[in-house]
Amino acid sequence: MNDGNATMQTTHDVIVLGGGLAGLSLAIQLKRRDPAIDVAVIERRAHPVREAAHKVGESTVEIGAHYFANVLGLREHLDAEQIRKFGFRFFFSEGRRDIDRCTELGVSRILPTPSWQIDRGRFENFLGERARALGVRFHDGAVVRSIELREDDAPHVVGFEQAGATQTASAPWVVDASGRAGLIKRKLDLAEGNDHDANAVWWRVDGIVDPKLWSDDADWQARCTPPDRWRSTNHMCGRGYWFWLIPLSSGAHSLGIVCDAKLHPLETMNTHEKAMGWLRTHQPRVAEALDKPEHALQDFLFLRHFSYGCRQVFSGHRWALTGEAGVFLDPFYSPGSDFIAISNTLVCDLIARDRAGKAFAPYADIYQQLYFGFYENTLTLYQDQYALFGDAQVMPVKVIWDYTYYWSLLAPLVCGEKLTEIQLLGRLRPQFERGRDLNLAMQALLRTWGERNDAAGRVGDAALDGRLLDQFNIDWFHEMNRALHDLLDNATFEQRIRDNVARMDWLAAEILQRARDTHPDIDDHGLAALLPAPAERASLAPVWYAAA
Repeated sequence: MNDGNATMQTTHDVIVLGGGLAGLSLAIQLKRRDPAIDVAVIERRAHPVREAAHKVGESTVEIGAHYFANVLGLREHLDAEQIRKFGFRFFFSEGRRDIDRCTELGVSRILPTPSWQIDRGRFENFLGERARALGVRFHDGAVVRSIELREDDAPHVVGFEQAGATQTASAPWVVDASGRAGLIKRKLDLAEGNDHDANAVWWRVDGIVDPKLWSDDADWQARCTPPDRWRSTNHMCGRGYWFWLIPLSSGAHSLGIVCDAKLHPLETMNTHEKAMGWLRTHQPRVAEALDKPEHALQDFLFLRHFSYGCRQVFSGHRWALTGEAGVFLDPFYSPGSDFIAISNTLVCDLIARDRAGKAFAPYADIYQQLYFGFYENTLTLYQDQYALFGDAQVMPVKVIWDYTYYWSLLAPLVCGEKLTEIQLLGRLRPQFERGRDLNLAMQALLRTWGERNDAAGRVGDAALDGRLLDQFNIDWFHEMNRALHDLLDNATFEQRIRDNVARMDWLAAEILQRARDTHPDIDDHGLAALLPAPAERASLAPVWYAAA
């Protein structure tokens, strides 16, 4: 440090801009992989932050849960301080008070692969403590004032203020994890839109909102074991929207409306009063529950056109973007922590290659192609699909397909720790391309099926009303979930992926037949041409919709 009021100067191996979920988890991952690495994190907020922090991203799914529990080694904290999730649960309950008479999609018992509901404030406080314990230099309450990115081998330089003092930090690597602030994205003009026009409003209330109180029907309450629907990520679904309920371990409940901007304008819900009025129309039973005095409002926020892309996230000049500083899809299916896990793992590998003296710049290009491919393929699950969300016939089929696609390809790749094995990925490229083609045709078919139902004045199959469509009892579906953490040699893993894609073939054929049973002349969008002959398909037990 220089004399007087001169700037304090420090040098590091990696500077992480942002100490939220993405930045702190990256710092921990870097230190667990290489304890000798010098990592500095610069975070605007002072720690500890308050619990029930006002952030989207409380619900984890298999990839993100694996990353936090196993890659970062945080399983003990998750089990002790967060809420074990009871899966996703969907109620097709537009305008209904009698939730126990609405079609319900979910599991009656917890599936084998764990996931958790994350109180973001509690979790990020814990991550900050863990990072410091590992030797990360965590500058909280600090504001980044300048970023100098170099294209030669000179270190990048970041200027920031903390406690009234001006500081500079230099490092060969800078990773932007600053969330929607997008410090490097803005500096380099990397922002890129997409065509998924959706909005969200969300808020927190005191106390746990328990669906068990929505019905006195003992059979309805008892068809889940344990009868803890409140631990699920509960989705109340209607045409063009879904409403989430997520419990937080701090004793608060997270609530949010996510909607297609064309079908439900943001201006109809962009204050708490308007949002409650909207709920009284579209989800009256939920509104009645939230009107109780024990559920006092904690905070409220809205976000317009929340989904976006980015022109570049990894650079051969030793900088990268991770988390929401890069891309953001949609909170449906909770992919946020998944994409943090994927980008952080790729960034860690690039830095490790560089520190080992190996060529890393070509891998930055390869990993970026992979990452954008995952982003673009996942975006197809959401884009132009919100009109389906209230269809109790089509939407349960879509959810089964979307899960199967996720568990067939991307989830095994990450959970099986194969993400950076480029030669293996090259051999599996035909399988991933086939899965992509099947999914593109399937999403188009599902969209047309929903449009045909809507035109006919039907929002689903009346025979399904009041049933629990139980994913737990689909044997092959249960096994796909269990198998995600099988640690396989590469030859066995390749065969697993081929088997998974064969299952996708079978499921696609089942869904196509179901759509044709409803609308014999439906446009299949080329799906039938992609499918093998019936004799060549896998033989599996039917799902509930194929048997109905």
